[in-house]
Amino acid sequence: MSFLINAGIVLATFIAMEGVAWFAHKYIMHGFMWWFHEDHHVHEPGFFEKNDAFFLIFAVPSIYCFITGTLNGDFRIWIGLGILLYGICYSIVHDIFIHQRFKWLRKTDNVYLRAIRKAHLLHHKHLGPENGECFGMLWAPRKLLKEARAQRTSKNRAQ
Repeated sequence: MSFLINAGIVLATFIAMEGVAWFAHKYIMHGFMWWFHEDHHVHEPGFFEKNDAFFLIFAVPSIYCFITGTLNGDFRIWIGLGILLYGICYSIVHDIFIHQRFKWLRKTDNVYLRAIRKAHLLHHKHLGPENGECFGMLWAPRKLLKEARAQRTSKNRAQ
């Protein structure tokens, strides 16, 4: 039974992190910390961006939960794991799949992944902090899922 509870805590934390990431992206990164996030929207030469330091900000609660959960033998270790797993997924989707920092996962016909990529492209069409859209990472707007599904259907018909 404890396995199911612990797995539930990890899953709930992972899901909650999408909301945390959305909030932080919209109100912190596009708010008072825009100066730190701006180089992500206005790309400059080089592999690293100031924006990359945000992973440290998100890692701190995970590290805290791992340490205190381990020392006290309680549920916080599972919260830390949920945050960590979200961070890994975020890095794969954002840095590898969307921004192609590594040339992997370049082509896909997967409806969900195409919708996620489109949402991020819509987000990046705004070069300033205002008028943004699609601040989440793993939640694709229904409109974009329908669009990706229609594109795949029309592509399949054409073949």
